[in-house]
Amino acid sequence: MSIAGSDSGGGAGIQADLKTFAALKVFGTTAITAVTVQNSIGVTGIHSVPPEIIRTQILSVGGDFKLDAVKTGMLGNRGAVSAAAAALRELRIEKIVVDPVMVAQSGDTLLEEDAVDAVKKLIVPLAAIVTPNLPEAEKLAGMKISGVDDMAEAARVIAKSGCGAVLVKGGHLPGEPETITDVLYNGGKISLLRDKRIDTKANHGTGCTLSSAIAAELAAGCRLEEAVGRGRKYLRAGLLNGVTAGHGAGCLGHAVEMPWIEAAHA
Repeated sequence: MSIAGSDSGGGAGIQADLKTFAALKVFGTTAITAVTVQNSIGVTGIHSVPPEIIRTQILSVGGDFKLDAVKTGMLGNRGAVSAAAAALRELRIEKIVVDPVMVAQSGDTLLEEDAVDAVKKLIVPLAAIVTPNLPEAEKLAGMKISGVDDMAEAARVIAKSGCGAVLVKGGHLPGEPETITDVLYNGGKISLLRDKRIDTKANHGTGCTLSSAIAAELAAGCRLEEAVGRGRKYLRAGLLNGVTAGHGAGCLGHAVEMPWIEAAHA
């Protein structure tokens, strides 16, 4: 299940999540938290779904479908955060991937300021893994991040909130034009995940896609580190096959086939 906002441009949010689930051969369900007025240039409007409707969407699906994993994306406000957390606790979901969406790639705010503390206290502690980018990690950890060592320290701080693991994404890290370094903190151990940076403007929805891919692989039975590895490989394949349809940032090409999927269905 994806608990997130709708992106009318189709590149991020619920739309990206469902495309990712389908590509990785898991069945996706949704609980929509907001409808955004959005295209490749930016977000010009947000209509928030009432918290009780968010809560009952989750409970309705969870009372009927076996939810092997859940990812949360854009929650938007404190009421939505509280509603999602309450429903997830009631359903006792164990494999929860939290993408703490705060700002759109265009710079538009997607989480009200007074809801950041609610994310830290109510959603993050439920997570099997939290996947913040650098600005989000800075807010969750309450510190400035200027290098890989800071990323590792931020991951340790965020983990103290009670989540199982933290993946701090390094795409925004200055001084690394040729590489991307993500930092995974899991089981008390820090792992540095490095790849060559892909030079593309078709990168809208990267965070949504990665968190959904990790959730899909957890649902398929992968261990957490394997799910993270596969999720990052799927993300890179999407970046390499990006689509530029509008006048702004392009979107990932979600309809890619990964080798482990081919092997499983041979």
